[in-house]
Amino acid sequence: MNLEKLFNKEVMSLETYIMFKLKEETARLKDELTARNRAPIALSMGAPTANPPKVLVDRLKELLDEDGIHMYSIPKGEAYFRKAVSQRMKNRFGVDIDPDTEVFSLVGSKEGIANLIRFITTPKSEELEKDVIIIPDPCYASYLQFTQCSGAKAYPMPLTKENNYQPDIEKVYEQIIKDGYKAENVKALFINYPNNPLGSSTTKEYVKTLIDFCTKYDILLVSDAAYCDLYFAEEEKPFSIFEIEGAKDIGIEFFSLSKPYAVTGWRLGWVCGNKDVVQRFGKGKSTIDNGIFKALQKACAEILNSEDGDKYIEEGNKGYARKQAIMVKGFKELGWPIDEKTVPHTTFYLWLPIPPRYKSAFEFCEDVLRKSGVVLVPGNAFGNCGEGYFRLSYVCSDEQLQEVIDRFKEDGFTFN
Repeated sequence: MNLEKLFNKEVMSLETYIMFKLKEETARLKDELTARNRAPIALSMGAPTANPPKVLVDRLKELLDEDGIHMYSIPKGEAYFRKAVSQRMKNRFGVDIDPDTEVFSLVGSKEGIANLIRFITTPKSEELEKDVIIIPDPCYASYLQFTQCSGAKAYPMPLTKENNYQPDIEKVYEQIIKDGYKAENVKALFINYPNNPLGSSTTKEYVKTLIDFCTKYDILLVSDAAYCDLYFAEEEKPFSIFEIEGAKDIGIEFFSLSKPYAVTGWRLGWVCGNKDVVQRFGKGKSTIDNGIFKALQKACAEILNSEDGDKYIEEGNKGYARKQAIMVKGFKELGWPIDEKTVPHTTFYLWLPIPPRYKSAFEFCEDVLRKSGVVLVPGNAFGNCGEGYFRLSYVCSDEQLQEVIDRFKEDGFTFN
């Protein structure tokens, strides 16, 4: 079959998602590594390994016998789910979200972000005619792929140590125009705090500058808040963009239940914010699916504002704090230049430089996998600014994390 004829050129140019590529390579090496007492330990996937709250699972089981629970839902989400989302936004962030006009359910935030980009851009073949989506660099790799699939331009906004991971957006915009793209084609600015892969957060003052920028140029501000509940220092507690004046006029925000409640396979989230954008997004979504399984919506609606749910998140974050401490201590002992005062206390990621003797992040991560069986992600998988770094996820057991440090010591993986 002639696939070039079947698929558009943007889809044909896509590579396999980095996490799946790592899984394939790990599976290929598993037997060899196990024979050398180096059975694979995956620090690559950004997914909790703990079980979900027991009360949530038990409630889901009960709901399976409820009359009508297995019938079609509606794309926007059942009223009980949307009302729970509205209440959660009020309880967690102190913001008012109308459950009827400003909330829409998602099959996980990843799906929602992909469809949003598809809905707000028009595919164009001429490079300088393309619609532009401004995305962080480094960033969640799917932003780039979603935009590419849509026939639009993903324009990088560098997040660096020098700019404190808070770039001057006016300078980025000036460069976009200088590069020849049209001002009217700049459609959206994506932000992701706490950030994947960096773990870094931001301030309300900085987000206010982004709100003002988007208002000035009539650009949609899109906040991906997937990690907003993963924090273990009160002074770094993430916030919603809607806590800041003017955000709802030009912004929407994506949320996911995957990370805080360890239900990555359930696929449930929501988008909320500007009602015109949410409603127009909803019209597009209604042509694609018929809504999320009602039992999932009802069980998750009940956990969102419950004492059990909040306690689960709190205990999980205590665990991540402990795991981070294991990794920071271990890598410092291995010579990594880590300033504990600047290590973010959010997400479950560490973003570290590769040893200077390596030419690339890929070379370092490949060497670690082949010799020690530890799966890391090369930083350039998240954008050009990620070259020279790697990301690790401390989501496995404390014992496995310590085993990683021990293997690095035994196998000679020091920074210098």
